[in-house]
Amino acid sequence: MRVGVLGPVRADGLAVGGARARALLARLALEAGRPLTHGALIGALWTAAPEHPEAALHSSVSRLRRALPDPSVLRSVPAGYLLDVPDDAVDALLFERLVREGREELRRGRPAAAAGTLDRALGLWRGEPLADAGDPPYAAAVVQRWTGLRLDAREDRAGAALALPGADPAALAAELEELAAARPLREGPLALLIEVLADDGRTPEALAAYEAHRARLAEELGVDPGPRVRRAHLRALRGEPARSVPGEPPAPLTSFVGREADLARLRERLAGHRLVTLTGPGGVGKSRLAAEAARTASGVRVRTVSLTPVAAGQDVPHAAARALGLRPSRSPVETLADALGMAETLLVLDGCEHVVDAAARLAADLAARCPGLRILATGREPLGVAGEARLPVPPLAPEAAGRLFTDRARAADPDFSPTEEAAAVWRALDGLPLAIELAAARLGSMPLADLAAQMTDRLAVLTGGDRTAPPHQRTLRGVIAWSWDLLAPAEREAAELLSVFAAPFTAGAAAGLGVPAPTLYALVDRSLLDSAGGRYRMLDTVREFGRERLAAAGRLEGARAAHAAALLAVAEGLGAGLRGPGQREGAAALAADLDDLVAALAWAYESGDTGTAERLGSVLGLFWLVRDEHAAAARLLRPTGPRTCALYLLNVLFAGESAAGAASAPGAGSPEGAVATALLALADGAVADAGAALAPHLDAPDPWERGLVRQVSSFLQGAAGNAAGVRADLERALAGFAEAGDPWWTATASLSLAAACSAAGALEEARGHLARARGLGVGEQVWRAMMAVDAGDPETARAELREAAAGGGSARRAARARVCLADLERHDGDLAAAGELLDSCSHLARDSRAPDRILYATAAGFLEVARGAADAAAPRLAEAFDLVVSMADPPMLAHVGVGVADLLLLAGAPERAARVLGAARVVRGGPGDGHPDVVRVTRALAGHLPRIEAGAALAPEAALALLRRERAALTPGPPPSPPSR
Repeated sequence: MRVGVLGPVRADGLAVGGARARALLARLALEAGRPLTHGALIGALWTAAPEHPEAALHSSVSRLRRALPDPSVLRSVPAGYLLDVPDDAVDALLFERLVREGREELRRGRPAAAAGTLDRALGLWRGEPLADAGDPPYAAAVVQRWTGLRLDAREDRAGAALALPGADPAALAAELEELAAARPLREGPLALLIEVLADDGRTPEALAAYEAHRARLAEELGVDPGPRVRRAHLRALRGEPARSVPGEPPAPLTSFVGREADLARLRERLAGHRLVTLTGPGGVGKSRLAAEAARTASGVRVRTVSLTPVAAGQDVPHAAARALGLRPSRSPVETLADALGMAETLLVLDGCEHVVDAAARLAADLAARCPGLRILATGREPLGVAGEARLPVPPLAPEAAGRLFTDRARAADPDFSPTEEAAAVWRALDGLPLAIELAAARLGSMPLADLAAQMTDRLAVLTGGDRTAPPHQRTLRGVIAWSWDLLAPAEREAAELLSVFAAPFTAGAAAGLGVPAPTLYALVDRSLLDSAGGRYRMLDTVREFGRERLAAAGRLEGARAAHAAALLAVAEGLGAGLRGPGQREGAAALAADLDDLVAALAWAYESGDTGTAERLGSVLGLFWLVRDEHAAAARLLRPTGPRTCALYLLNVLFAGESAAGAASAPGAGSPEGAVATALLALADGAVADAGAALAPHLDAPDPWERGLVRQVSSFLQGAAGNAAGVRADLERALAGFAEAGDPWWTATASLSLAAACSAAGALEEARGHLARARGLGVGEQVWRAMMAVDAGDPETARAELREAAAGGGSARRAARARVCLADLERHDGDLAAAGELLDSCSHLARDSRAPDRILYATAAGFLEVARGAADAAAPRLAEAFDLVVSMADPPMLAHVGVGVADLLLLAGAPERAARVLGAARVVRGGPGDGHPDVVRVTRALAGHLPRIEAGAALAPEAALALLRRERAALTPGPPPSPPSR
């Protein structure tokens, strides 16, 4: 619990009881953790003791305890009470400690550290101390002491400011005049005032202040001013600066984290160049990196000039001279050159961006006059001086950002430890040290969970920075606004337009928004954009600011429309090759702009621009299809016309999801419309209607469209149990796709043909189709491996699966590969290895994607049968059956049927097992005798061939009905519903 007495008395920010309760709390707090006797407390609360003082005290303590946020801290001890809180939990005690520390830091020559400590101390005051505690007997003395300490702290803070570069002399003089008036006989404020006035060129005022003080002392006390005031007066008369080593780098208040490699690069640059400029966006840490380089420089004299407070370019030389404690008697540049002389010196010009021309002239003049001088400048852009070496300061890498956040968070909360939630915070801040430090400081006033939740509004949350910093460097919004205001009007407008890009973009895409290349390059020079690999990137925080500006000006929707139009042009230019030989190159180029393409598509949906949505969705739907990113398409694509409807449904189908009710039939007037209509009809079980929709387009003149129609027609033939029709359609589909030069669809048709040939027992032909698919190098690797197993080629399958399981692709693909490898280990009799592989990807059993759950459940069911665990196998195979029936996947349903036959064989029901095995042949469209499980179960049922043949003679509907009956016998009750999509 924290107690505040430097203002109204508060406990954890809350008012507590009445005036006497607050007075009691304050008195206990002043002895935090130490007991006070009954007598001491009675004397502190009552000028005249009440009739029963101890009873009155106990009553007051009871009332106070009930009012406290944490009653347990008010403890009874023998003959007294104590408030069990640490000293630093009481603002007055913390204030006293900080004032002592600030004075010690100032005495040891660390003005920057002293300034930070004293600012923290003074910031604890909220008003008149004990303002609402009545007038207890002890109050007058402690309030007087605290008020005196506050004046001491203000005086020391002024002394620290005078020792630091960049102080505002006018504001400092006003502060010291107020302090001198409050304590007219005290010499410290007056001595500082004389120094400030003299150093600011106001020598007559400095001498007048001395004379007024001397006269007052003589009149009131008959004494002369003390030595400190006399020394300040003498320096003013002689024109000497108040500090002997002005311009020295300030001592840092915080540790230097995450820039070790950048510091090493900077030292290398300074060793080889006399002028180095650190550039980068606001808040990236240029000033801190320069300060660290200056602080740790060896063998040279170091001087630092902060140009941030300078308002106009013509003031730059004068400000530099003042920062170095010089009073020019001629031109400030000559005075600076004389002072810097021939000695080896590193001069830091910090914060040049708003006076870049003047800073460049000063740097060039000084470098020409002082051969031993090296200059390190910081700013948003280079100075543009001959011989300058530019060193961009990049955002922190994630690991360094995490270290910085943790370091600063522990300053706000010593018990902080990094978590994934904390990592989400620092990852949202673009690696900007200022933003990271502002976020970490927030942990002193808000829970981490709240901070993480508010990262979507970073600019509003990240405020309250260092009070000693210039105003624009105290908030994230202020830093970005400062950079924005320094841009030319055309550059500001361009930056705002470019903020609609969601990811790195090309100069061509920027031109589509009306941003010409010279303006783009200017924004790179001014650190509003990064450039790498021919693309331009805006930091997320800068992008958020730019979008705010667009929205405030009513231009956001127009910019998003222009962005969508530009991306549509990019998509249609690259998407033309997705149906032919240029598919790989076109897909790779589209992938580079995918985030922005998706953003443009989302805007088209939001704004109701169905024309853009249909055209852009047509490209993206095909892109996701040929990249095997079907789940992304199912999530992001919406049917807005015949083509997008067909592509959406194909992606849904390949994602293993149900197309039933997924869209409205667009009509069969075009090949794409016919495909969409057929897929929807097939999902509803209306195979005849699906065939009627496709019939007019089976021999479409365009080879790619003809291939697509025939591929979908093969689905209908499979649903009807027409194995010959499946192969015939797939052969025509393959011919169409091959003629069009489409590698993905050619591979897909080849794999489908391999499956059909394997089912029919034509294993050599199946292997030929597999070889073609592998040669094209596209398509789903795990699917190719499964087809190889069907075709009786386990070694090829094993090689494919090991490559996929190594994790070169997605984690999901690697998990699927391990499931299939588990099957191969089981086929080889290594049940332990199979079990370990399945255990490593057991998360697929809970996956929301039906195909992955089917794959895992089937493999697990077969393994449990092999182990002889019928009770464990039954629910696995039942789950797989229910899911695969909902997907209408005949080959997979047949494979599950083989698993059911295997289970029945284990359970001692070989005749039922034989009929199920025969029914699986019907569903598959052939014997499938290349698959090891089919071969094994068929061999085990060799004595029941008539039953197998009887099952294989069933009509497709009857075969499916038989499989459903056997599934119903696996587990009690109705089959579970398939998961919703």
